[in-house]
Amino acid sequence: MSRLPLLGHTQPDQIVAWHLGKAITVARFLSDVDDLANQLPPGQHLLNMCTDRYRFTVGLAAGLVRGKVSLLPSTHTPETIRQMQAFAPDVFCLHDAPSCNIALPQFRFPEAPAAPGGDYAVPLIDSAQLVAVVFTSGSTGTPVPHQKYWGPLVQSVLAEAGRLGLTATARPHSVVGTVPPQHMYGFESTVLIALLSGHALSGAQPFYPADIVAALEAVPVPRILVSTPVHLRMLLDAELPAPEVALLLSATAPLSRPLAHALEAHFDAPLKEIYGCTETGVIATRRPTQSPEWQLFAGIKLNRDGDVVTASGGHVMRPIVLNDVIELTQTDCFLLHGRTAEMINIAGKRSSLAHLNHVLNSIPGVIDGAFYMPDEASHDHVVRLAACVVAPALSAQQILTALRAHIDPVFLPRPLLLVDALPRNSTGKLPQDALKKLIQAQLGERP
Repeated sequence: MSRLPLLGHTQPDQIVAWHLGKAITVARFLSDVDDLANQLPPGQHLLNMCTDRYRFTVGLAAGLVRGKVSLLPSTHTPETIRQMQAFAPDVFCLHDAPSCNIALPQFRFPEAPAAPGGDYAVPLIDSAQLVAVVFTSGSTGTPVPHQKYWGPLVQSVLAEAGRLGLTATARPHSVVGTVPPQHMYGFESTVLIALLSGHALSGAQPFYPADIVAALEAVPVPRILVSTPVHLRMLLDAELPAPEVALLLSATAPLSRPLAHALEAHFDAPLKEIYGCTETGVIATRRPTQSPEWQLFAGIKLNRDGDVVTASGGHVMRPIVLNDVIELTQTDCFLLHGRTAEMINIAGKRSSLAHLNHVLNSIPGVIDGAFYMPDEASHDHVVRLAACVVAPALSAQQILTALRAHIDPVFLPRPLLLVDALPRNSTGKLPQDALKKLIQAQLGERP
C-alpha cells in the first residue's frame, strides 16, 4: 500500500494556518497534532465539533495519526447524535466550547498546547486508511454513511487545487472559509486543500458580512474566499469595501450569472464554482461569467443510462449515481439543470425548483426567496406551489407580476409569503423540512 504525506509543505517554517492573529508554522502544527494525539481518548471514532477551523484541523490530523475515524454528520440534532452513537458506540466528541451539550463522552481541545519539542517528521498516511465517514440524510431522515479514504481524498483535493491554480508550486495563499469544516465542501476546500497544497487556512469561521471582511483582512494576500451563494450575496448587498482577494470559490447551489458578474466586478477577482456531492467529492468546476458548462476533472467520466447519470473514474472509487438533471455536452463537459427530486410536472407542464428559484431571486428587490413543492405535488397536478420571499421593499403582488413575465401561470406560487428571513443552515442550504415548517407557521397551520 502506498503512503501519502499529511502535508504538502516541505519546510518546517512554512505557514500552515493563521490562528488568532498568529502564523502557525509546520513545526508548530505538527507539535500541536502530536500533543493532541497523545491525549485523545481510546475510542476509534470521534465527532469533531471544533468550531475553530484550526482546532478542527489539528483534531482531524491527530485522529489520522492515531488511526481514528472522524464522523461528519450533516446536522447535530439530538436524534442525529443518537444515530451516530448507534453507528459507532465508541464515539466521543472533540469540542472547543466552554460547555458542550452533545450527549456523548466529551474531550475538550486543550487550551494551552505543549511547547514545540524536537523535530517532527511529516506523517505518512496509508492511502487505504479510512479517514472519515460523511453522512447525508436519506429520504427517511436516517443518516446515510459514505466512507472517505486517504488516497482518493488526496487525489480529489489535488485535482481541485490544480484546476484552481493552487498547486504546491504556486505562491502560498491564505484560505478563508464561511462554510464549516464539518461539511464536505468545507472539509475539502478549506481544510484539506490548504494542508495538501502548501497553503495556509484561516482558523476563523465568519458568517456576517463585516466578519467576513475582517477575516479576510486578518490574513496576508493572496487570499481565497471559499463561500456560498447566500454568504456572497449578503456580502455584496452589505456594500462594504472589498478586501483584495485572488479568487472567489462558491458551491452548494449554482450562482446566477448576474450575481457572478456583480461579485467579480466588486472584488475585481475571478469567481469559480465547484460541482460535486458528498458521495463523489469535487468532480467539476466552471466560471459562470465565462460559460454555463461545467468541466470535469481529468479521469472523471459521466455515463448516461436512460435518465440516470453516473460518475466514475479518477478519485471516484465506484460508479456513483448523480441526483441531478444533467445534459452531457462534450466528453468532459456538461450542463446542470437542477436536482432530480426538484423536477416539477403540473398540468402536463415541466419545470424545476432550481429554475423557478433562479427567476425569483433575479427580481430586483428580492434579497432571498425559495419555492416549495408539497410532498403530494408529484402525484397530484392540482397541488399548488408555495414560495417564501425576503423582499422588504416589494409587495407580494409586485413579485407575482414579475414572476408572471417569466414563468407559466401554473407555476405561480399560491401562497406567496413575505418573510423576514429563510431558515438556511450554516452552509447556506435551505432544508425542505425547515421551509415547510416556516410556511405552516406563516399560515397558522399545525405541523
